[in-house]
Amino acid sequence: MTTPAISSREAEVLDLLGEHLSNAEIAARLFISVRTVESHVSSLLRKLELPDRRALSRRSPGGTAPRPAAAPLPAPLTPFVGRAREQAELAEAVTAGRLVTAVGPGGIGKTRLALAVAARAAGDFPDGVCFADLVPVTDPGRVAAAVAAATGVGEQPGRSLDDILPAALADRRALLVLDNCEQVREGVAPFLERLLTACPGLHVLATSRARLMVPFERVFPVPPLSRVGGGRSEAASLFLERAAAVGRAPDPAEYDHVTALCERLDGMALAIELAAARWSTLGLDGLTAGLSDQLRILAGGPRADGRHRSVRAVLDWSHDLLAPEDRALLRRVSVFVVPFTAQAAAEVAGFAPLDPAAVADGLGRLAEQSLLTVTPSAGGTRYHALETIRQYGAERLAGTGELGGVRGRHLAWSLDAAAALAEDAAVAGGSPLGPQSAPQGGAAWRVRFDAVADDLRAALAWAAGLPEHRADAHRLARALASCAFARNLLGEAQQRHEQAARLAADDADAAAALRQAAGVAGCRRLGDDMYRLHRAAGEASRRAGDPAAAARDLAAAATVAYRFSSTFERIPEAAEARALLDEARGQAAAGGDPAAEAALALAEAAVVADAFGAVQGAADNSAADTVAAAERAVDLALRAGDAVARSAALDALSGAQSWAGDPFAAAAAARHRLGLLDRAGAAAPAATHELVDALAMAAATAIGTGELPQARDWGERLAGRPLLAEVGDHATSWLLVADALAGRADDVLATSPRFLDAWERTGRQRSFSLGPAAAAVAMVHGLRADRGARTAWLATADRAGAEDDHRHGHGAVFDSIVLLHHGDPAAALERTAPEPEAVWKWVCWVWLHWYAALRAEAAVLAGHPEAAARTAAARDLVTGNPVATALADRAQALLDGDPQRLLATADAFTAAGCPYQAARTLLLAGGRHAADGAAALDALGLRTGTTGPAAAH
Repeated sequence: MTTPAISSREAEVLDLLGEHLSNAEIAARLFISVRTVESHVSSLLRKLELPDRRALSRRSPGGTAPRPAAAPLPAPLTPFVGRAREQAELAEAVTAGRLVTAVGPGGIGKTRLALAVAARAAGDFPDGVCFADLVPVTDPGRVAAAVAAATGVGEQPGRSLDDILPAALADRRALLVLDNCEQVREGVAPFLERLLTACPGLHVLATSRARLMVPFERVFPVPPLSRVGGGRSEAASLFLERAAAVGRAPDPAEYDHVTALCERLDGMALAIELAAARWSTLGLDGLTAGLSDQLRILAGGPRADGRHRSVRAVLDWSHDLLAPEDRALLRRVSVFVVPFTAQAAAEVAGFAPLDPAAVADGLGRLAEQSLLTVTPSAGGTRYHALETIRQYGAERLAGTGELGGVRGRHLAWSLDAAAALAEDAAVAGGSPLGPQSAPQGGAAWRVRFDAVADDLRAALAWAAGLPEHRADAHRLARALASCAFARNLLGEAQQRHEQAARLAADDADAAAALRQAAGVAGCRRLGDDMYRLHRAAGEASRRAGDPAAAARDLAAAATVAYRFSSTFERIPEAAEARALLDEARGQAAAGGDPAAEAALALAEAAVVADAFGAVQGAADNSAADTVAAAERAVDLALRAGDAVARSAALDALSGAQSWAGDPFAAAAAARHRLGLLDRAGAAAPAATHELVDALAMAAATAIGTGELPQARDWGERLAGRPLLAEVGDHATSWLLVADALAGRADDVLATSPRFLDAWERTGRQRSFSLGPAAAAVAMVHGLRADRGARTAWLATADRAGAEDDHRHGHGAVFDSIVLLHHGDPAAALERTAPEPEAVWKWVCWVWLHWYAALRAEAAVLAGHPEAAARTAAARDLVTGNPVATALADRAQALLDGDPQRLLATADAFTAAGCPYQAARTLLLAGGRHAADGAAALDALGLRTGTTGPAAAH
């Protein structure tokens, strides 16, 4: 059978799956919606007949060239045998029920049955099948993280995975397979109850040794393999197939003996496979003799217990047949929770009586006896024990007295692995600061981290509970936090930094870890956590006897309360923030510490002068006083020599200058801030948070000063940040505005699905940048005379931003552009009727120059009696802004009836990177120039026909 061809877009998605990117990261790379990526992933799963996205990532060649068709499917390592009745019944149950749990003892074959059923039922789930193995999950709180990884859902700033997953999966009709739930049942049960309640199209097939105790759960007991039919039974067929795979197949004359042997093994799939693996060396007589003694000793008791005992009997028997060195190796490698390399096994298990150099050979022998499975990977061959065998090895390890020593070696290996990963990520720029072309250290680094992350977590969980390993646990928590941050696992990064603080030997180290955690919380847009963590760092610094550090931390908490007030669930009261500021002043009194003085100055600019325009800020601050306070903070931050502190102070200055109505000064401060962070090149969480914020401010202020090419460059950098991959609305907001104002309709229409998809997936948030972005898209649809799309996007703009901002600020600008385009200057004049001073709060900063210049043009084209005065005032105001100056000059040329001067503005628009206004100038010039203008609009993706004023509304 030939494999269906895959499209070039599906090939691109497959390539990026090979880089271990989430669906949102793939969407960001390809500038398509997350929903479109999900559709392509589902299609690939069906076409390539693979169970989950992890299997897809393994099929990816890692290249970028599109492929017209997929390579032939590889044959499974072992075929699935029997269970036709169970497959049909379980598939029917999964399709009909929301949650079905396949239950049974270890080794009965639950996982293989679940995978076979998932493949069989895949056609009933148009959004695909996802598989999550919970064996590596040692913390019940990380169940959501495991499911997110399986479904391609990443973290989103400002939200927890418990909130993100239900929203992301709410409209999917998909099947989620959760394997090995028993060890984290207390985490799985409440998680599934929340998830399935919120996701009506989602079905779950779980495997567990015991039911999950969820109210709507349907339990499917997995029976042993049938022994009915003698040598043709399911149990005997499995034995015969596996025996033939390792050597000579039993003769038909021996089938009765095979049937009897399978009966003794209670039809347990794992027991049969292990016995069959010995067939080629022991023969039927040897197997019967060896197993009969074991089973006779363990006979008796309830039938269910007997089934458990039959697997243990075979494991005991297989174990006893091993050489002493191989027994030691089997029990020692049980500390690994995910597939491991021979080198890792040698480091952890390679001590007396084992020679480290002989470990690789021992792994091969264990694999030959089916006690380990072999998995090829990009990082080399890896070995893995089935969970039942791993647990058996762990029990053997505990009984030898070696447990502490082997765990300690595993901890040491984990420390080395985490340190190497953290160092490589830092060297490669492996953080959300890194370029989109190689996010977080690149695909190879992500593969390395993903291969060992669960072992690092398991080692940390073990060490954290032992006082003698507290120092090592602290080191591992710090390293794992850095790696998780580089992998864009921000929730875990914050969790590990806080864990490192709890494990720290002294308060100074604890304070340092809490500051890092606060930086990550900032990247997550969690103002409450930033505030809490900075305060906790201040308390730790105070206990450590470091008043200067305490002053910095407490001042930082006060600043956060105002600077990031829109990211709080509970905004601190003004009195509370002032009390913190007073505490910080008291701690710094002993001081003379430059960093503490800089932090205090910034807090005063934020809390006292309200430089950031906080939600709880006072409305009566003097603009001059605010600018002065911010300038003092900048000066003191410069003396302190801290790039992050300087960036924060420059942000205060940029905000203060915007309130003072000086867009050029605001833009210069934002640009200075960005250049400072680019030169510093730090990858710490606080620096990352500053850089992302600085990119947004640089793009926004460049729009305000008419520097559209620079605004677009910074908007593109922002859109490519891995940190923002899961919040494509925030990532693309300023890029959409820059492209819309320039008139690049095709680019806007290509980017807008990512914006809208992310905005809807992330809870339809409001933000000062989201409203303008949606209104910008509405403007482009208005220019194209697509009334339906414009209406829909205007509704989005109303919900995504502030109503007054839309009415008086960006909305007035974008609406005026559409109205003027469609020849309705009177309506544009009405839209900009208020004097700029009357609506200064909304037109200052980004929109002031655009508002004034468009207001002047509307007055000229509508024949308003104050057209000349408005045009003169606009020309004075916008001097230095290339686009707004060209707009005002065009208004003057139209007013004066000067065709040469009018045409000169077309060149000015082109030079300023605003091709739309250049084309519109040619249309206004008329005559032979109008055809050139129409052609230019066509090239931009805009319709050239003027359909009348109605098209603008």
